[in-house]
Parts: sequence; C-alpha cells; structure tokens
Amino acid sequence: MTIISKDMSIIEVAQKYPQSIEVFASYGMGCLGCVAARFENIEQGAQGHGIDVDALVADLNKAVQKA
Repeated sequence: MTIISKDMSIIEVAQKYPQSIEVFASYGMGCLGCVAARFENIEQGAQGHGIDVDALVADLNKAVQKA
C-alpha cells in the first residue's frame, strides 16, 4: 500500500510521519530544516541530491507501514 508519493512535500511527510525523518537522513537528505524543504516535493528534493526518487519513496512507505 502506498501512503507517500513523490509529489508530496518533504515537510508534510516529515510532520505527518516522523519515522520518515530517519529515511530522509539515510539518503543524505538531512535538510528537513532547510527553507527549500518547505517548498519542494520529494521528487524535487531527490533530484537536487541525485537520489533515485522511486527507491526513496519505496523506503519511506516501508518505514511508515512498520509504525
């Protein structure tokens, strides 16, 4: 089941699913306090960091489904 999608905002996901913060950090996206995180969606943030967005979204969904 997909809860998180790549078009959701980074901040929205982090606030709604605190367990996602560890996943973002594991991908080198420790920028949740960054101003851009308030405006970027997951896909934009992943592209900016050279990250495979599909893998990131899959791992985010695994993390929130465990909780």
